[in-house]
Amino acid sequence: QVQLVESGGGLVQAGGSLRLSCAASGLTFRIHAMGWFRQAPGTEREFVAAISWSGLNTRYADSVLGRFTISRDNAKNTAYLQMNSLKPEDTAVYYCAARYSTSSRTYYGRNEYDYWGQGTQVTVSS
Repeated sequence: QVQLVESGGGLVQAGGSLRLSCAASGLTFRIHAMGWFRQAPGTEREFVAAISWSGLNTRYADSVLGRFTISRDNAKNTAYLQMNSLKPEDTAVYYCAARYSTSSRTYYGRNEYDYWGQGTQVTVSS
């Protein structure tokens, strides 16, 4: 059974930082591309960042480019999202997602992912 478990969310002031983690089990992590998405109340789930299976390729939404960094540790079966210079508009539930991939691609569409975590709340106060 595949499980993705996010952690690291919380309440932070604007300008602060958080690091989210996504621990994966039940799959061969090193042959899965990973992504982070977020969903604020009343909005659709939106793409935030993605990373290829090797970690060599990454992609970011324009809204987080230069502030967020996605990474992964295949030895620990864990993906990360380092979030710096947080803004109130970053407030959302953050989800990690995984899909089988041995290519160098990154994926930004919600329907391109096979597995999802339950999400972790990030709240940025002004």
